This record gives sequence, structure tokens and C-alpha cells, in this order.
Amino acid sequence: MTHSLLARQLSKHLPGMDSALHARLAGFLAAVGAAYAAADEDRAMAAHSLETMSNELQQRYKALQEELELKNRFENSLRAINEQLEGTISQLETAQTQLLQADKLASIGQLAAGVAHEINNPIGFVYSNLSTLEGYIADLLELLGDYEAQEMRMDEATRQHLAQHKERCELDYLRDDLPQLMQESKDGITRVKKIVRDLRDFSHADTGEKDIYDLHEGLNSTLNLVNNELKNRAKVVCEFSELPLVECSLAQLNQVFLNLLINAAHALDGKNGEIRIVTGHHNGEVWVSISDNGCGIKPENLNKIFDAFFTTKPIGQGTGLGLSLSYSIVQSHHGRMEVQSAEGVGTTFTIRLPVMQPAG
Repeated sequence: MTHSLLARQLSKHLPGMDSALHARLAGFLAAVGAAYAAADEDRAMAAHSLETMSNELQQRYKALQEELELKNRFENSLRAINEQLEGTISQLETAQTQLLQADKLASIGQLAAGVAHEINNPIGFVYSNLSTLEGYIADLLELLGDYEAQEMRMDEATRQHLAQHKERCELDYLRDDLPQLMQESKDGITRVKKIVRDLRDFSHADTGEKDIYDLHEGLNSTLNLVNNELKNRAKVVCEFSELPLVECSLAQLNQVFLNLLINAAHALDGKNGEIRIVTGHHNGEVWVSISDNGCGIKPENLNKIFDAFFTTKPIGQGTGLGLSLSYSIVQSHHGRMEVQSAEGVGTTFTIRLPVMQPAG
């Protein structure tokens, strides 16, 4: 088209061209036309190549996007699997620790049961002998009274000798003190028998067998065992309501009570504080709350206290397993353990248990 326009313009402005010039001009115009045609063809080929390259780039870009998306999905899957594995490893480590602790408790329990059995036999002998001795002393005192009644029949020298001997051995004091000594000895042996019995019962915490029990018996038994830990630290106040018998493993719950009472004593940090134990029941559920007026728990730690190995005690003074194991024991009874605490005010742990365990 361009070379045709050029030919018309040349013909218009160069009239009267001879045939030679016209032929040369025609050749020139033909060359220009061929050049334009070649340029159009090259342009078309370039446009086609650019379009092909653009399509290929778009396909490559789409493929790269798909590959990147697949890579991201794969990385997300790997991350989720890693998190799941880390959680599983953490659970396995916790379970392993709890198993080790349970095995240790079982060994200690067996040792305690053996010691309690061995102590129980001589205690039985001593208690029986004390009862017999109490009868002997009563008989001797009665006999001594009969002898004293006959003193007036003795001569003066004999009476004076006996009077001096009575004064030297403080007979009147002995007569009053001996029954008291016997009673105190029997009370002491009775207390030792109770401690041995509580220790024997506590040593069975690893069995986990459930039966019908009185929770107050478990609390009193545990208080008896930790009396030495509490007596110089806190006054213990018990507010026991009337409770139904509960289906549970009392030995395991005694372990929970023990952990909470010892923690409460430690929270008092040497000051003469108060530990209050309150019980109650409502709608087929019983509850036991153990409170102290100690240092309390920091708010940022409240969500961690039931985690295995978490402890705020100095190194060597706590394993971080007491509350974790207690929480697991309560959960195994289909119960709940709740905590309320304020720094500088104190802490209350509440255990809630069903009266009867769910079927199955």
C-alpha cells in the first residue's frame, strides 16, 4: 500500500518521464514493495513468536505457582506433622515420667507395707503387755493398800522404817502417777498403731482398685500422716459436712490430699498460718476444698501448675509432678480439680467427684 502511494506521488510530481526512467522507477518501487512485504512478514513472525513466548511464560508461571502452592501445602503438612509429633513426644515423656513415678511409688509402697507389717507385730505385743501390766499394777496397788491398813498392828520401829521408805520412794506420788503413766503409754501405742495402719493403707495407692469409701476417713488418715509437717506451720481447721459414701480408690485420693496439704504447708513459708479443709455434696457430686492463707500463685503460673515438671520451688526441693499426678488421679475418677488463688492472699484447691463412677 505504501509503495503504491509513493508511485502515485512520483507520477504526479514527475510528469513526462521517459520509458527508461519509468522502468527504473518501477524496479525501485518493486524493491520497496518487496521490502515492505518482507518487513510485514518479519513483523508477523515476531508477533507470533512474542505471542508464543508469552503463552509459554504464562504456562511456566502457572506451573511455578502450582509448584509453589504444592510446596507450601507440603511444608504446612510437615509443620503440622512435626507439631503433632512434638505433642506426642511430650505426652510420651509425661507418661514415661508418670510411669517411673508410679513405679517408684509402688516400690516405696511395698517397702512401707513391709515396714508397717513388721512394726505392727511388736506394737501388738507391747500394747497387750501394757494392758496386762496395767492390771498387775492395779493389783499391786490394791495389795499395798491392804498392807497399809495393817500398819497399826506393827511395832513403832517398823512403822517408822516403812514411813521413811515411803517418803524416799514418794509412794503417794507413785500411786497417783502410775495409772497416768500407763494411760499415756497406752495412748502413745494406740497412736503408733493408727499411724502404722494409715501408712499401710497409704502404701496401697498403686492398686487403683475402686470401692465404696468414706472420704473423711481418708482425710483424717492423711492428716495423721502429715501431722509432723503441719504442726509447726499451720493450724488445721476441718469443716466436714455429712457426705455419702463415695466409689473411689481411697488410697489414690489420699495421695492427692497429701500433695495438696504439703503444698499448702510450703506456701505458708514458715509463718504460722491456717489450712482449712471443707467438704460438701450436691446433685450426686461431692467436693473437698483445701485452702491456705499463704503466698498465693502468680496469675501467669495458674495455667501451668498442672503441667508435668512445672514447679516454682528451688532446684532440689520439688519435682513438679505432685499436682500433675494429682490431676491425673482426679481425672481417672471422672472428676475435676479447680484452683483459685491470689498473690499474698492464699490458694484454694477444690476436688469434685461423682458419688458413683459412670458405668463402663
